[in-house]
Amino acid sequence: MSVLIVGSTALDSIKTPKTENPRLLGGSASHAAVAASFFSPVKLIGVVGDDFPKKYIQLYRRHKIDLAGLQILPGKTFHWSGEYELNMNHRRTLLTELGVFETFTPHLPASHKAAPFVLLANIAPSLQHHVLDQMGRAKFVVADTMDLWLNIALADLVKLLKRIDGFVLNDSEAHQLTKEDNVFAALRKIHKLGPKYVIIKKGSHGSILSSPRGFFICPAYPLHTVVDPTGAGDSFVGGMMGYLAGAKGSVDDNIRRAMIHGSVVASFCCEGFGLNRTTKVKRADIDRRVRELEKLTKF
Repeated sequence: MSVLIVGSTALDSIKTPKTENPRLLGGSASHAAVAASFFSPVKLIGVVGDDFPKKYIQLYRRHKIDLAGLQILPGKTFHWSGEYELNMNHRRTLLTELGVFETFTPHLPASHKAAPFVLLANIAPSLQHHVLDQMGRAKFVVADTMDLWLNIALADLVKLLKRIDGFVLNDSEAHQLTKEDNVFAALRKIHKLGPKYVIIKKGSHGSILSSPRGFFICPAYPLHTVVDPTGAGDSFVGGMMGYLAGAKGSVDDNIRRAMIHGSVVASFCCEGFGLNRTTKVKRADIDRRVRELEKLTKF
């Protein structure tokens, strides 16, 4: 089955204490789509300007990502610039130029409206609603978010939670939404807002799932060196959704193993700038790390 992924497509300029890389392919939809493409067909919905490098279009196509829903408009592509400290958990935004993304309205081609798996990657909740308004009932819909939308679009986000199956956010966002310091208390409150599946991301400490079959603690793959964590969260949820779409059986049967695969794809993302490392990975590399994680966590 295919995954429909809607989110930002961007050019990222990333600076670390050791080096600097300008105008890399980035955005929540880009990272999620490449990650999902290792496991299932992907349909990408996004917008770029006429300055968007052709080599990045070719990169999408090498991963067999359906670009029928990618709008190319006159103007500049969304550009984000950020700088990381020595501790990669800390970064600051240097520049945000929305460009054509500022007026982005996602339009779904007819062939995309029946996609069984849907990932509403990190964009405004109003746009996530707009996507669902164009679709029939999908088998499994997951939404990601960020602190910005909790600050400026909370009402829209809360309404969205009643329309989706799964919700993904990080631990600070879970605290911001629920005012709970305890992650398990936060999970309980988020379930009451609508979603049956809630995943709280904890960065290099992995993630926690709360679902109809209980809790699952998903480890992060241990890395000796982190080059650039930009897009790791999007890679995690994209890999998870791609695995679910490609697996036989129910979501309940597969979601834990799907999270492990997403965690492994995210580990590759962190080993290079932007998508440079992820796009060189083979499925065999992913499977090898999954087996290693199994050995590390089995007792």
